[in-house]
Amino acid sequence: MSMIRRATAADREHLLGVWLRSVRATHAFLGEQDVQDLLPVVRDVVLAGEALELWVLEFEAGTPAAFMGLDGAALEALFVDPSHFRKGAGKQLLAHARALKGPLTVDVNEQNPQGLAFYLQSGFVRAGRSERDSAGRPFPILHLREAA
Repeated sequence: MSMIRRATAADREHLLGVWLRSVRATHAFLGEQDVQDLLPVVRDVVLAGEALELWVLEFEAGTPAAFMGLDGAALEALFVDPSHFRKGAGKQLLAHARALKGPLTVDVNEQNPQGLAFYLQSGFVRAGRSERDSAGRPFPILHLREAA
């Protein structure tokens, strides 16, 4: 049985671990220095819970398996611990986000084929492309949206 709940400050370190393991498993285009450069932003901004509405999915109480961050109807983060890949965690979080916000938008790294396939299989369509990520780095971003 799974449960989705709002993240708390006590979740921060657990969620950072989920993020690290997920990124290392799915973002092969990032070098370790890229991951280390992103870590303070994820820890101090994304997981601070002030910029995004954070939700946690647990299969076992007290053990986050995945999390997502929403900014309105924009899905700004969705990370699943690799030990829970292909167990429905991402789909459950998407369903929860849709129930809260309606049709969603999401950006995905073009070089993350697993993430892109997940979103396309989940009903998203391509709406645009940027050559660089939001920090100006040369990692192309695909902009996806759901039909209203």
